[in-house]
Amino acid sequence: MTPPRRRRRAPQHLPPPPPPSPRPAEGEEPPRNPERLYTIAGSPDGARAELDLVTLIVARSAPPPSASPEQAAVLRLCSAPLSVAELSAYLQLPFSAMTVLITELIAAELVQARAPIVRQAVPDRSLLEAVMHGLQRL
Repeated sequence: MTPPRRRRRAPQHLPPPPPPSPRPAEGEEPPRNPERLYTIAGSPDGARAELDLVTLIVARSAPPPSASPEQAAVLRLCSAPLSVAELSAYLQLPFSAMTVLITELIAAELVQARAPIVRQAVPDRSLLEAVMHGLQRL
């Protein structure tokens, strides 16, 4: 039995690809729209919550329909506790803009800020060995 022969497909005429966008030089970041940060961080009174990079943020509810896109993104991401630094990285916003955004969410009682979980210090190995030797002598 002979194997079937494959036929070549006729070449399809595709439109030419779009021209590449100009890339920034190495080490430079692409330009950002400065108005965007102003609209996100446009707090009328300028008050900010005392937040650290490792402060954990937890959403209390789902995003309301009146929430801005950034606020809705924070509420969706914070279904499990995330640090302010992680949120800043995921949303590609500077820490200062994130603190204002999170302050607004805290004031609206949509999120809760928690202190980071600190691991307890592990006892010194020499202390454990001394206790073990003391118990063996009994």
